[in-house]
Amino acid sequence: QVQLVESGGGLVQAGGSLRLSCAGSGRTFTSFTMGWFRQAPGKEREFVASIAWSGGTTFYEYSVKGRFTISRDNAKNTVYLQMNSLKPEDTAVYYCAASVGVLTTRADYWGQGTQVTVSS
Repeated sequence: QVQLVESGGGLVQAGGSLRLSCAGSGRTFTSFTMGWFRQAPGKEREFVASIAWSGGTTFYEYSVKGRFTISRDNAKNTVYLQMNSLKPEDTAVYYCAASVGVLTTRADYWGQGTQVTVSS
């Protein structure tokens, strides 16, 4: 059974930091683009960041550029999202995703989500 399991969410004050992890199991994700989406209450799921299988190419949603950093460890089948200078508007459920090729909301695999809450 293929799974993506997120961890690292929680409650943090504005300006603080969190590090999300997403561990894949059931298959190797070495050749997959991996990344993160988020969904706030009443809003659609939106792209946050992605990283190519080699780790050499990354993309970020405009509002998180310079604050969030995505990385991956293929030996551990794990992708990370370091979130710094968090803002209340970053509050959402964060989902890990993996896909062959470009990562979109129609990704091949999804995690169950982890809640991130940023208080003002």
